[in-house]
Parts: sequence; C-alpha cells; structure tokens
Amino acid sequence: MGVQHYLSCLWPGLSELWWRGRLSALPAAIAFGVGLNSYLVLRFLFPTWLDPILVRSGFWVGFVVWGYWSIKSLRELPVLIAPRDVAETPDTFPEAQTAYLRRDWEQAETLLLEALRVEPRDPPALLLLSSVYRELGRPQHSLALLAEISRLEVGDHWHIELEAERGRAERLAEEQSEQNIDERELPEENFSEGNVSQVDDGSELDAKETRSRQTDTSTGDAAEMTAA
Repeated sequence: MGVQHYLSCLWPGLSELWWRGRLSALPAAIAFGVGLNSYLVLRFLFPTWLDPILVRSGFWVGFVVWGYWSIKSLRELPVLIAPRDVAETPDTFPEAQTAYLRRDWEQAETLLLEALRVEPRDPPALLLLSSVYRELGRPQHSLALLAEISRLEVGDHWHIELEAERGRAERLAEEQSEQNIDERELPEENFSEGNVSQVDDGSELDAKETRSRQTDTSTGDAAEMTAA
C-alpha cells in the first residue's frame, strides 16, 4: 500500500468512498467537511458569532471523533485494498487459473465465483470469468460482465484486455446469431423438398392401418363363430 492509501484515512469516510466506492461512507465524509469548515468560519472569520468556549469545546469533540475514525479507517485499510490477502477463506483464484488452463470451464467458473465473493471488484478475476463465459458459449453473459468491469475505476488499467475480450465475445455472439438464423431456415427447406415423400408415407400408413383393422375384425368374427 502506498502513501496515498494512508492519507485517505485522515478524512473520515474517504477511504471507503474512494477505494471501494461505498456510498454508505458519503454522509460521514460530508459531515466531516461541514464540521471542519464550520469551525474555521467560527474560529477565524466570525469569532463573535458564538461563545469562544463553545467553539473550543466543539473543536475538541470533533478532534476526538476524527481521531477515532482515522484509527478505524487505518485498521480497515488492508481489507479495503487487498481483501483476498487478509480473508480467512483460502484464495481460490490460483486454482481457478489452473482449471482454466486445463479447459475445465465449469470448475473454473465455480472457483472464480468463490474468489469474487471475497473481492467483487478484482479485475483479473472478472476478466477470467468473462473468458470462461465465452468458452461456455455464453457470450451475452461475457459482454454484460465486461460492461460492469468498464464502469469500475479499477478497470481503467485493464482497458486493452477489456477491448480484446469484448471483441472475442462479440464475434462469438455474431456467429451464434448467424447459426440460429441458418437453423430456422433449414426446416422450411426440408419441408418444401420432402413434402411429396411425406404424403406418400402417410398414404402407406393409412393403407396399413386399414388392413390391420380388417384383420382384427376378421379375427374377432372368427372368435365369435368358434364360441357359438
């Protein structure tokens, strides 16, 4: 982790908001900004608006809250930056890579989904899962996942890989679309070419059924006559 990661902990809520995109931390960041600016205004610009003792008391209360929140952010920083490294569950991403190289797509998908439960914003895992979807013949799932990765700020460094994978998924989607069109046209051609043979086969089946019914009737009559 770099210096910028630790500096973000000095503003309450900023580390979660900046590195993880958690909007739940936005109220804390706004509240700290409002409190800090209010103190500066009341302390230096308009010191006569409120009793100086009240302003100083507010400052020390805010300082204690700021210190508590900064320490809390520092402790949670490793979980925000690299959650797979500090998670209690084992990291399944290396196993997913091995399964992918073995062309075991189902196993790779399962392992990648487990890894993404720990770190849902990991670009390598998301890209590999997109490739697995493409290999499984599900290009629409792959394209939808790539679109989600493009919306993440962590995906900016993977622009080349995203575009390459998107191109492969789009080509597969086009091939499947053309294949579906050909399959829809094929039954119509088969029907137009073989309708005569189907009619002949139907006539033969009707003749066979008629002879079978006649045979059954004759057998039944013979049985009745024998009984009589």
